Amino acid sequence: MDFIGTILFPFKWLVSIIMVGFHEGLSTIGLPSGNGWTWTLSIIGLVLVIRAALIPVFVKQIKAQRGMQLLQPDLKKLQAKYKGKTDQLSRQAMAQEQMALYKHHGTNPFSACLPMLIQMPFFFALFQVLSGISSAKNAGTGIGAMSAQQVVEFDESSIFGAPLSSALLHGGNVSVVILSLVMIVAMTASQFITQKQIMAKNMSEDAMASPFMRQQKMMLYILPLVFGVGGINFPIGVLIYWTTTNLWTMGQQFFVIRRMPTPGSPAAKALEQRRAAKGLPPMLGGKKRDDEAEAAAATAAADIRAQRVQPQRKNRKKK
Repeated sequence: MDFIGTILFPFKWLVSIIMVGFHEGLSTIGLPSGNGWTWTLSIIGLVLVIRAALIPVFVKQIKAQRGMQLLQPDLKKLQAKYKGKTDQLSRQAMAQEQMALYKHHGTNPFSACLPMLIQMPFFFALFQVLSGISSAKNAGTGIGAMSAQQVVEFDESSIFGAPLSSALLHGGNVSVVILSLVMIVAMTASQFITQKQIMAKNMSEDAMASPFMRQQKMMLYILPLVFGVGGINFPIGVLIYWTTTNLWTMGQQFFVIRRMPTPGSPAAKALEQRRAAKGLPPMLGGKKRDDEAEAAAATAAADIRAQRVQPQRKNRKKK
């Protein structure tokens, strides 16, 4: 077993245990054990379990994204303040003030990527499980928590005439080609729409004009393209998994933008208009004012100056 396989081994077992659990439950209530739709629902059940477990992480991601958007004006002022200053002391002071801004807004640059990073081991584990189905069937063995009989059932199962373990790149019948292309388009489109609605509805004007926004625009097109190209190598079952999780994300994001938008964003203004139409008071929540953020950064800078060790003159001995 290689290094990657060793890392993914427990995830493969966890993924296959959840799938087998849903498959056994669905078979118990009367669905055919070897039917492709039974296994498809098992994969969807896997998505629901993983995404439900990630809801607390998603909440942290939303808070981190809002914090990153709200601190952009302060971050821009900080960059202008230290523009052209390349000495070590200035760099240290800028880093300290920047960390103070992150702390004040309750965010950091890496929190926004946390849900995707947590999902990736499960995604690659599922990919290894499904792509290894045919080999396990030929060897007469199980894979993960799937027994040898379940491996055979999965390998022979299909939806719309396309086997769940088949991939577009590795050949297949016309059904595999058509279903793969449809699933790839659905997967990339749902991911694009999710990111697009964040940028169009849930970002303030200051955030839209920030360098952070330029990076977001690049990711808007790069990520769907990467998954779209990679999708030709994904088995049908993996495409079902990733399309389902993207649809979950899109619905979850729609709910958050409508009910808990970023202050100053078009979605926040729309929410206030809906509340006003219903005779409700405006929402006064949100982040602290910018002057408080600047005060926090100024305090950090003062702490740095206070920590400087001033050179002391040695007293000369009198003759």
